[in-house]
Amino acid sequence: MGQQLRILVAEDETIIGEDLCQTVAEAGYVVEGPFTDIQSTMLAYQKHKPDLAILDVQLGDGIVYPLAEQMMAEDVPVIFHSGQLTPDDVATRFPEALAVQKPSPPAEMIANVQRVLAHG
Repeated sequence: MGQQLRILVAEDETIIGEDLCQTVAEAGYVVEGPFTDIQSTMLAYQKHKPDLAILDVQLGDGIVYPLAEQMMAEDVPVIFHSGQLTPDDVATRFPEALAVQKPSPPAEMIANVQRVLAHG
């Protein structure tokens, strides 16, 4: 078996963040997070570049779009996870990214993760 894939999770709602991290870990991925603000997410990203990032659009200290743009420019796929914006809103700005309505059922989220990683 090769190296496990690393997934970074940024989510400012504690229960949702913990649940999302547990879901991803149970599916066999290495999890970084949950990070609740852009600054800690950016530091974690710079320390260990993930294979995929699951980002809440609105974190405690602002919108993640600039960080998401940097990640995508460095070939890290992003799944946006939002309760405020619809997937269509996100797709308008980031047509190459996947957007998922929050909360996302665990099986659906893992299916999305696997799909995005398979296309990466």
